[in-house]
Amino acid sequence: METKVCIIGAGPGGACAALQLAQLGIGCIVVDKAVFPRDKVCGDGLSGKVLTILERIDKGIGERLQQAVFKMNSWGVTFVAPNRIGMDIPYKADYQQDKSDPRGFVCKRIDFDNFLVEELKRRPEIRLFEGVSIDKYELRPDGYHLSDKEGTFQVKADLILVANGAHSAFTKEVAGIKMEPDHYIAGLRAYYKGVSGLHEDAFIELHFLKNMLPGYFWIFPLPNGEANVGVGMLSTTVRNKKVNLKKLMLDTLATDPIMKERFKNATLEGTIDGYGLPLGSKRRKLHGERYMLVGDAGFLIDPFTGEGIGNALYSGQIAAKQAAAAIAANDYSDGFLGGYDKEIYRILGPEMEVSTKLQKLIKYPWLFNLLMKIGSRNKQLKELMMCMFHEVDLRKRLGNPLFYVKLLFNR
Repeated sequence: METKVCIIGAGPGGACAALQLAQLGIGCIVVDKAVFPRDKVCGDGLSGKVLTILERIDKGIGERLQQAVFKMNSWGVTFVAPNRIGMDIPYKADYQQDKSDPRGFVCKRIDFDNFLVEELKRRPEIRLFEGVSIDKYELRPDGYHLSDKEGTFQVKADLILVANGAHSAFTKEVAGIKMEPDHYIAGLRAYYKGVSGLHEDAFIELHFLKNMLPGYFWIFPLPNGEANVGVGMLSTTVRNKKVNLKKLMLDTLATDPIMKERFKNATLEGTIDGYGLPLGSKRRKLHGERYMLVGDAGFLIDPFTGEGIGNALYSGQIAAKQAAAAIAANDYSDGFLGGYDKEIYRILGPEMEVSTKLQKLIKYPWLFNLLMKIGSRNKQLKELMMCMFHEVDLRKRLGNPLFYVKLLFNR
């Protein structure tokens, strides 16, 4: 088979790229080693970025997601400092007056990813192949020649978009990007039923507990009375302190006074599964001759919140537009595709830089304690902090140590 663009991986990043290409009238082949629906270990939170990008590609996709029964509307995030003071940050400041247009959701990845795959099947421009693993990548003058191990499945593509996740062999072997513990989070995810104290508007919870710093503990409410519960910590810390994440999480649920009460009637559904989060806390080269790296394969996860789905969708759309430009110019060179990196770091760079600073501030729990303590008493500061989580330019102030000095002396 031959194609202008072959997308390796049908997860959020790859699916978004294919849908954007289809909207531009460009056909592509999408190959995934899994057969959908398939599960993916993840936090299961969809920020406002997800709906925004899908609507930009095709309003119909956004409407179908909003109407989907597998997801639950989520209206914000609750941050809880080590001193246990919490602060709600809604996705929309006035959401309680108008809930007609939800922007954030929680749902299991098995359902969301399958939703996107069904969207791929709607488009005649997209040829989807499930249950096929691309194991051989050969760059020749006329394009990339791809095949499975046996050589029974073969594709020649002018350009490939690599969107096959955090453990992408292409990312490691061809692009030369390796896992670095300082820029990688080790995570665990479990599903519990019957957790008490969940927010009535399904806010996702991020708890910066003392015994988990510089990591965090999360609880994301899900439909059917379930919750996604997990812990994430920098791999460097896990290695240096010899942390057993599973034991840490279970001990916290059993002995922490607040969590013990909230989980006393909760039951574990299924197994506790581990996964890795490649962070965008370091700028990397995300392209080369005839290829671009998308989503987790390009190490684009938010270093502070751990969000990867929204950034994967953004990168998929950006890669598709760059691919369209390359096709129009008939130029698939390393130099031409450099426009992809520029656009990625123009759009996502400022946010990831701020998140990297915030991630480093977690090492100083007194700063979080101070923010929550003052914010809980000062309405004006609380509103400012709410804005900061939406506006990158304002959020930069949270990454500046002088901001906290001013807080101390202006109370």
